[in-house]
Amino acid sequence: MLFSRHHIIAFRLSMFYVAYFAMVGITLPFFPVWLVYQGLTSESIGIIIGSATFVRVFFDPFVALLADRRGTRQPIIALLAGVALFFFSLYFISNTFWAIFLVTILFSSCWGATQPLAESLTMLAAKNEKLEYGRIRLWGSITFILTAMIAGKLLTGNSPEIILLMIFGTVLFLLIVTIFLPNIKFSQFSQFSQSSRFSSVRFPIISLARNKSFILVLLAAALIQSSHAVYYGFGTIHWQKAGISETMIGILWGEGVVAEVILFIFGALILRHIRPIHLIILGGFFSFFRWIGTGLDESLIVLTILQALHGFTFGATHIGIIHFINDNVSDDISATAMSLYASVAGLAMGLMVMASGHIYAVLGGQAYFVVAIMSALGCILCLYSSILKN
Repeated sequence: MLFSRHHIIAFRLSMFYVAYFAMVGITLPFFPVWLVYQGLTSESIGIIIGSATFVRVFFDPFVALLADRRGTRQPIIALLAGVALFFFSLYFISNTFWAIFLVTILFSSCWGATQPLAESLTMLAAKNEKLEYGRIRLWGSITFILTAMIAGKLLTGNSPEIILLMIFGTVLFLLIVTIFLPNIKFSQFSQFSQSSRFSSVRFPIISLARNKSFILVLLAAALIQSSHAVYYGFGTIHWQKAGISETMIGILWGEGVVAEVILFIFGALILRHIRPIHLIILGGFFSFFRWIGTGLDESLIVLTILQALHGFTFGATHIGIIHFINDNVSDDISATAMSLYASVAGLAMGLMVMASGHIYAVLGGQAYFVVAIMSALGCILCLYSSILKN
């Protein structure tokens, strides 16, 4: 057969990440442009964007609990995508702060909850069909940068109203993709009842919270990922002040995504030699030196070298925590575990993004030293957790 069963399943899962990150590739750089077009102030835009992050912290775990208790993922993901599409359509009739704020909360609660469920579904499929998570996930990173570039071209010379149409198209695409996701249930897995895994389907969040090693690694990964807040929020601004051209800035951002994709390609090979927790430690280690270097030297040569570390600072940490959860948490509560990580990481990133504005205003490029400390703390927590397990 030209396409085997596992190739088809891998394609269907990959398409979820294509659709999901196509939307992110438009929303992250251009949704604020539409908000400005609606006449909102900088403070109002900050509140609206922040609300999209914080609402997931409280909503995602409840959705994940439902998925774990039902023992399925795909129907819930598809339902969330359908409701998200309806809520997003309300943006077309919203032109005041409170209307946009309310729609953002409703839309983000449904759309955002699809990702941790899809991550759980992908890992379940990876075990059942012998797939590599990184080779599925990398299509999201590729799509993100391509969509951002295409959207930028389409926006040139057009009204910002086109931004809503582009995002609506990606959400519609997400709904279509979720309908064709594999509907994998726990009964398909013989390891469901393994006593070596941490499992309690009745009160999964409480049970996970009592697992000290799990919580330490979860916090460590969240710290390392949220240490990117200054880079995401002020990387371009900082480089512009250093006299780097917009063209080179675009290349630097692209380099980071390419490094991330390369890590995803070889993630499975790396994990054959080191444990997921050690991959997270590497992510924190390289993050520490990346942020210290970025704060000390603004030369293009140094930045080019440091941007190549994004594959480890983000990519290794992400693959590490996903596989750590897969290896240490039972299938019956994997959605809750993924959602709990997404909530904690989202909360940490949201708080750090809000704080980074003040930190950068006061310290300038030295703000990277602050987030370097966060990376180091993440390393320490992971090392401590590793010692506890041994």
